[in-house]
Amino acid sequence: MQSTATEPQPLTVAPGEPIRLADFDTRYKGDVKGKKAARKELADNREALARLGYRLYAESRRALLLVLQGMDTSGKDGTIRHVMRGFNPQQCHVKSFKQPSIEELDHDFLWRIAKAQPPKGEIGIFNRSHYEDVLIVRVHDLVPESVWRRRYERINMFEQLVAEGGTTLVKVFLHISRDEQRERLQARLDNPDKRWKLSRADVKERAFWDDYQAAYEEALTRCNTRDAPWYIVPADRKWYRNLIVSRLLRQTLERMDPQFPPAEPGIESLVIE
Repeated sequence: MQSTATEPQPLTVAPGEPIRLADFDTRYKGDVKGKKAARKELADNREALARLGYRLYAESRRALLLVLQGMDTSGKDGTIRHVMRGFNPQQCHVKSFKQPSIEELDHDFLWRIAKAQPPKGEIGIFNRSHYEDVLIVRVHDLVPESVWRRRYERINMFEQLVAEGGTTLVKVFLHISRDEQRERLQARLDNPDKRWKLSRADVKERAFWDDYQAAYEEALTRCNTRDAPWYIVPADRKWYRNLIVSRLLRQTLERMDPQFPPAEPGIESLVIE
């Protein structure tokens, strides 16, 4: 899947095909001319997303859920900040899934995910998600392998139910290189205003890079379905990452084609005094 001059790098693969992250170039930028062109298209996409989001809110029959996963520093926060700003805050909600609380640990791993689903007419953004329960728990042996291996099938069943309930899922893996992660961690360390975003634990996690890559490859492969495909977005170039996610959201909403509901019959004849 490594891109060539005549063959663009795909964003996704057919369900059932194995996904090897090494086949995807993290610095790929396709036919985009550069940052200036990307910023212009991103601005156009944000305007279109605002219009489409407004129609989705008015229609109030379906919902959209953006799931963002990726290694530390891959740009989940930055993607949300740059791409989602065009949406009405009233209809757009971000949920970050950190270490489970005591209450959440007392329930099934999907309990807190199900609670955070966006209502009809709204857009949900998951900053990390239910996939942490086949990623970090696997890498750090937090639960037995017999437990986390069963979760792939349960995730697929859950996402199928979500889709059948009227929510369109856009699952994005922000794909960065190990070298790029090192540069971003160093940049945080060097900037006093960003050191709060860095912890010793973040640095220690780099030792598990290969384990996380293996865990992601299996999750991406086994949970890449017709109802909820995975998109692998090159994320070494932040401007390209933002552009591609905006394209995915715009294309998804255009396919959904939300419509304004019909007005109350005869309302056009009212006279406002």
